Amino acid sequence: MAEDSVLYLSRKDVVSTGLSMGEIIEALDAMFLEKGNGKVEMPPKPGIHTQPDAFIHAMPAYIPSLGSAGMKWVSGYPANQEKGLPYISGLLILNNPENGIPICVMDCAWVTAMRTGAATAVAAKYLARSDSSSVGIVACGVQGRGNLEALSCIFNITKVYYYYKYF
Repeated sequence: MAEDSVLYLSRKDVVSTGLSMGEIIEALDAMFLEKGNGKVEMPPKPGIHTQPDAFIHAMPAYIPSLGSAGMKWVSGYPANQEKGLPYISGLLILNNPENGIPICVMDCAWVTAMRTGAATAVAAKYLARSDSSSVGIVACGVQGRGNLEALSCIFNITKVYYYYKYF
């Protein structure tokens, strides 16, 4: 890719990469190890709050071992659902860590949902009993479904308890 061009990936483009939840869990597990070993630069996320129950957060990170630098600019607006808009939206911007030039801008909704579920699975992999077969899900939206998908990659889930209340 030329230094003067930026790749744009829509949500459809991001989903079409075909990454499986298992691959995402494996990658996140490796990234958490790097973070735990102090090899990741990831400052606390600053945010703004334009509505009482909404947020817009900047989430920068640099993982030297992966040659990866970027920032997720993500918002969460619960009232959007009443307007037929997504609750979570935003962009992920990747930069060349050697010269800082942006190389890719992509939709982050799918990435956020998959990463959230994968983070749950990584935690459960180390903290839950290895023979766990049931799971409880509170709220069955995008994140609830992502968590269930991810936990099913780690455990043989035979029973799901769920609570869903539409407000």
